[in-house]
Amino acid sequence: MQNKGILMVISGFSGAGKGTLVKKLLSEYDNYALSISMTTRQPREGEEDGREYFFRTREQFEENIAKNGFIEYAQYCGNYYGTPKAYVEEQMQAGRDVILEIEIQGAMKIKEQFPESLLLFVTPPSAEELQKRLVGRGTETADVIAQRLSRAYEES
Repeated sequence: MQNKGILMVISGFSGAGKGTLVKKLLSEYDNYALSISMTTRQPREGEEDGREYFFRTREQFEENIAKNGFIEYAQYCGNYYGTPKAYVEEQMQAGRDVILEIEIQGAMKIKEQFPESLLLFVTPPSAEELQKRLVGRGTETADVIAQRLSRAYEES
């Protein structure tokens, strides 16, 4: 009989290095499944629907909320982000360990629902490095970067 997989939540500030860590885990080990989140934010350059995120309208996202289709969701910097329930449950039943790369609000909701989950919090080496990474991406406006930095200071 196959063992049920576990949930591993990797959380931290935007720009902390979560994505880099997840890519390394997925390239080194074959028992992980990365949960793809749904969001209402616009795709960044090079992102594709169904690969980095499921990009949806606010109305579509709110329909999923009403149908209890998320294991967690939150609003962050004016957009919704959520983890679709069906994929996570399917992968865990198949014995795969599911990685969720989500914000801190969502991580706390996951820990309440799945107390056996593993939570990892990733932090950048310094506030200066975090700002350098966010600016270096070239994907967000100065206002969004300021919001993300402000949020990081609140959560640290």
